[in-house]
Amino acid sequence: MLDDLTEKIQSSQNKLEQLIGQIPGFAGYRAKEQRREADKILRLHVASQYEDVLDRLNRVQYDLVSAGDLTGMMLLERAVSRTQLLIDRIRNASYGYTGLFDAIKMDEAALDRLYDFDQGMLDGAAALGEKLDAVVAASQAGQAVQEAGNALMEQLESLHRLFSERQQVMLS
Repeated sequence: MLDDLTEKIQSSQNKLEQLIGQIPGFAGYRAKEQRREADKILRLHVASQYEDVLDRLNRVQYDLVSAGDLTGMMLLERAVSRTQLLIDRIRNASYGYTGLFDAIKMDEAALDRLYDFDQGMLDGAAALGEKLDAVVAASQAGQAVQEAGNALMEQLESLHRLFSERQQVMLS
């Protein structure tokens, strides 16, 4: 997915940008800037996937309140808070490329590991949606949502740990 974004950004260059790209050393700098822009676009896309889950969480929470399930509602309130925090962490994360004068330098292998983490985060949004589906199914069946809600929270905590590992790759 990142390679597609990078190619799209590179193919949208105008004639002046192509001419400037022939300056020695500038092409490599420009390629890294494009990779940085692609990283930003990817992270915004990942964050938007979690925002979709957050919207669903809010709707399910409202349904639980309407059904009088205050215990389930309180559990989902924690999930809403943790999901919003995860979205904020993703949106505000450091870019996957460091500039010439940045304090932390990243090599290509580290960048590739970052993109693997980002793919894991994207997959995590789908997994989180599945855990939320289990909460909805339990509620609709008239069962307590505690077990499904706990599984949802475990998935969220796992995603927070995964994102923390991404941050460690940035610092190593």
